[in-house]
Amino acid sequence: MNSGALKVVKFGGSSLADAEHFIQVKSIIEADPSRRYVVPSAPGKRTATDTKVTDMLYKCYQMAAEGEDFSDEFSKTEERYNLIIDGLGLDLNLSNEFAAIKNAFTLHAGSDYAASRGEYLNGIILAKLLGYDFMDAAKVIKFTETGAFDPEKTNIILSDRLTRHERAVIPGFYGSMPNGTIKTFSRGGSDITGSIVARAVTATLYENWTDVSGFLMSDPRIVENPCPIKTITYRELRELSYMGAGVLHEDAIFPVRFAGIPINIRNTNDPSAPGTMILPSAPANSNESIVTGIAGKKGFSVITIEKDQMNAEVGFGRKVLEVIEKEGVTFEHMPSGIDTMCVIVSSNMTEKQKKNIFGGISLACEPDTLHMEDGLALIAVVGRGMVSAKGTAARVFTAVSNADINIKMIDQGSSEISIILGVDEWDFEKALKAIYYEFVK
Repeated sequence: MNSGALKVVKFGGSSLADAEHFIQVKSIIEADPSRRYVVPSAPGKRTATDTKVTDMLYKCYQMAAEGEDFSDEFSKTEERYNLIIDGLGLDLNLSNEFAAIKNAFTLHAGSDYAASRGEYLNGIILAKLLGYDFMDAAKVIKFTETGAFDPEKTNIILSDRLTRHERAVIPGFYGSMPNGTIKTFSRGGSDITGSIVARAVTATLYENWTDVSGFLMSDPRIVENPCPIKTITYRELRELSYMGAGVLHEDAIFPVRFAGIPINIRNTNDPSAPGTMILPSAPANSNESIVTGIAGKKGFSVITIEKDQMNAEVGFGRKVLEVIEKEGVTFEHMPSGIDTMCVIVSSNMTEKQKKNIFGGISLACEPDTLHMEDGLALIAVVGRGMVSAKGTAARVFTAVSNADINIKMIDQGSSEISIILGVDEWDFEKALKAIYYEFVK
């Protein structure tokens, strides 16, 4: 249905926290006529000590579920929206909507229903402010009986509906089950809705507006004033998101990646900033640096299995992983040698799971030695420029060594766009800084 430029724009909760921010959003949308489809989040915090509307609604629903009177608490949510409406000078009354939500809470409509109402109400207000059509996401975003998102059914329904609306507001974060009950994505799911809408209209660009000017090369809580990332590929973003680099919900990548639609992360409070462009593949000569980004996180354990001639034993690795799978534990990485295998898992396991994994591996594999070490942090060094740059791994390892840090694990994928290393948790911040400053002078 796309002819010429067509943009889908998503605005996060911090971008729609109050009337002043709504006015900013309106000016951004009206500055570009191609911004035709808008996906809003629920109002976020106005100040550091404020409460997000979604959390306010969760609290009301919990009180209702426990049989408590939640009227006074719900009135705070009503006041929040009425302040926005009054501040915008809109001829809009949400009394009927508020009454319907309170009644649904009393009838135990579900916590997903409660959480979704923040986006639903914000969508009504934003549509009124813009003069756009309002489209309830429950009618166009579909989940299966098992609660999994149904991308193909959604794309068919949504594409058909949007052909009838030149401009529309579609609330983020939620959809509906086959029986009509509300189902939400995980927190940050408005990013996913924006991506789904962008695919449905074959947008030329999906703009994701938030309170930061795109991605940074590293965590600003660890590295002071890290450099911004101008362009990044979907694959690089997935690697960094896996290691905890925030800004965009990682599941939001897939619908637009499928359709080859670029994403632009922009800052509502600084609309002139170009932000970060996320592309299916990087254009020639676009590398700003050998390394695109560095991210990491703590909280891993390494299971080390040693056995002579392990490599000659057919099915050895499968037996190890079957034991871990049986305990419902996922593995992160599996670096190995001829007589040694290491399996990296999250440290967030119960003592029973640890005991069963040890016993299961001992019984199934009869290792010479077996031990588990907690307190491991993983750092991912990611960059498409690493493929053609010689000596990148050596620079990473030398930087860490010069910082007097011991590397406990190394893993490099076959794609060559990432190197992952493990260090002790107490060396995490120091190691991340050392790598960053090796590549950013």
